[in-house]
Amino acid sequence: MTNDLKFRVGSRKSELALIQTKHVIGLLKQFHPDREFEIVTMTTLGDQILDIPLPKIGEKSLFTKELESALSAGLVDFIVHSLKDLPTSLPNGMAIGATLSRENPRDALVLQKDIKHHTLATLPEGSVIGTSSLRRTAQLAKKYPHLKVENIRGNLNTRLKKLDDLGKYHAIILASAGLNRIGWTNRISKMLNADDFLYAVGQGAIAVECRANDEKTIKLLEPLYDLQTALRVIAERSFLKTLGGGCSAPVAVTSDLKMIEEKQVQIALKGAVWSLDGAEEIVDEVVGVLPVLSKIRCAECPYINGDNEIKDIECCAVCPMKTSPTEPLPKKKRIEVPSELFNDDPHEKCPVAMPIGSDFMGECPFLQGDIKDFVGHPPLNGATVETLKSGFNVCPVLKNLKAVAALRKSTETPVINGNGDKIGDNNEHLFVGLVGHKDASPSSLRKAVELGESLAKKLIEKGALAVMTEAQNTVHSQISQVVAQC
Repeated sequence: MTNDLKFRVGSRKSELALIQTKHVIGLLKQFHPDREFEIVTMTTLGDQILDIPLPKIGEKSLFTKELESALSAGLVDFIVHSLKDLPTSLPNGMAIGATLSRENPRDALVLQKDIKHHTLATLPEGSVIGTSSLRRTAQLAKKYPHLKVENIRGNLNTRLKKLDDLGKYHAIILASAGLNRIGWTNRISKMLNADDFLYAVGQGAIAVECRANDEKTIKLLEPLYDLQTALRVIAERSFLKTLGGGCSAPVAVTSDLKMIEEKQVQIALKGAVWSLDGAEEIVDEVVGVLPVLSKIRCAECPYINGDNEIKDIECCAVCPMKTSPTEPLPKKKRIEVPSELFNDDPHEKCPVAMPIGSDFMGECPFLQGDIKDFVGHPPLNGATVETLKSGFNVCPVLKNLKAVAALRKSTETPVINGNGDKIGDNNEHLFVGLVGHKDASPSSLRKAVELGESLAKKLIEKGALAVMTEAQNTVHSQISQVVAQC
């Protein structure tokens, strides 16, 4: 930090990452009008790997490594993430300083325009659903076996354009929060019921990562730190961490929070594990009651903040603390995607046959900038743009996979043993990476951690570890086959 009033904010270069970063800065300026914020963009290792699904190459920390290195070195003061991208074990010295009020975490079904009246259940047999997620693929196979699932690659813009223009997919499934944040809520055909279609741990929540000992930044973030979101995601992350961290297996959750007394909340947490083909499903749920120190509310709640009212909140529609009708949200202008970007989409030319498997967190580096950057992109590891367009045998970025695979072995979180032993935080003052909240005692936050642990143990008793191990072995063998091509 160059002075006490200026903060440097680390961010990836992707469109959604920058939208989220600017959103956080905009909120902070409302509470701290005298502060200055500078965005520092950088490319992470995850972005350098050409659209390879990260759980197939290792731990989610690969995706945030460069950003966290800059944070540790003091080059930036905090980083804005989608919480689901953050591993359940953060590097030593790192912490989640705040989680913003969570948007709706549910998945959304986006249908072709001429079949918008359909649901997953009513789509004709053989309809093609595009997804690159293990979790979604397994649930579709389990609950909607009449549908055909095919991989869909690319960033959000490209996936929507493929749905609209290719005629290959009847529908795609995306996180509703991402569509909301980028201004494309009108593309949602159906919201998927959370009880029927569980979502990813932390989905819909924005997390701000900072140094665990940086009290000045933690204090700066405090007005944005939402307690009801924190309680839910602490339980969810604890569940995943106890099962085995950011594992490459189909794991999903739902959580609900409601007030039962003025200073007491109830959290219902449901979790499930599937085999890759959805044939095996292990599911259970737990309920816990937690005390809080004041009446719970969204940190961004317009009913409470008065003159600081923040209108752009999707979560109000489902807010359990809502006391008056919600004003209609202003429609955001859709961002136009240049047609030439779609025509030159390297995902279409990539010769590496990657099977359906996981959320694509690493995007093609050519799609990180505008069309001019794509056309004039410098050679990559000795390969020219012409070589890439002509359909080379192996993507040059895949040469990094051997190093990535070695890094995975040194960073992955150990799986809990069969006795249900706990896996603790690297800092006893953190709660699955999150700092404490002023409106909840440490013992209350610990109860949220224990709630997630108890759910994981119930699944473990039913055989979840064996199902997960088989899925992980299959996924890792797939990436070994890709590495062999290099």
